[in-house]
Amino acid sequence: MAASGAKVLQLRAVEYGRNYGVRIHVLPSFGEGSGTLVLGEEDTLERPLVTAVTHSTEDARVTLTGVPDEPGIAARIFSALADAEINVDMIIQNEPVSAQAKAELSFTLPRNDLSSARRTLEALASELGLESVIADEGMGTVSIIGAGMRSHPGVAAKVFQTLGEREINIEMISTSPIKISCAIRADKVPGAVEALHDAFELGAADGGG
Repeated sequence: MAASGAKVLQLRAVEYGRNYGVRIHVLPSFGEGSGTLVLGEEDTLERPLVTAVTHSTEDARVTLTGVPDEPGIAARIFSALADAEINVDMIIQNEPVSAQAKAELSFTLPRNDLSSARRTLEALASELGLESVIADEGMGTVSIIGAGMRSHPGVAAKVFQTLGEREINIEMISTSPIKISCAIRADKVPGAVEALHDAFELGAADGGG
């Protein structure tokens, strides 16, 4: 949840808890209450199918056209971004349809890193033979979180159907055993969060962002 937009917990704290098996107890900042206990997946018994919706409206997308379809090109691109301390999220590569064609590579990243990413990639363009670096600042992300999703078919289909019924176009998709994330237009994020909360019966749309 922290990695997908919820701002209740600091991401590095969550990573330490995950890596060393430490339970995290989040207490209310104001007033009384038992708070929330963050457990490992093995402790949850996979009882809730979907436990939260998280979102971000501060993303951007970079699309590289004319990417040579050769071993090591993607490594050069993402190594350069890593050296510039730019975190990349979703990645999609469209393979060329013929031996003469070139690939197209798209990925999302925090909007604050977009200028640095463009400088880094434009410096590589001539070296790698890239045709263009296209930036889109209007991206957002909505994600559903749940430990039991991997053992329940149809969750992704329900997400896509729910967004489709709201006429929200999904531009990129990322999945894992505990998360499904969709890159959509930033102005569509509030409606997507509301729709997914309703679809999975999660109550008020307060999943973070």
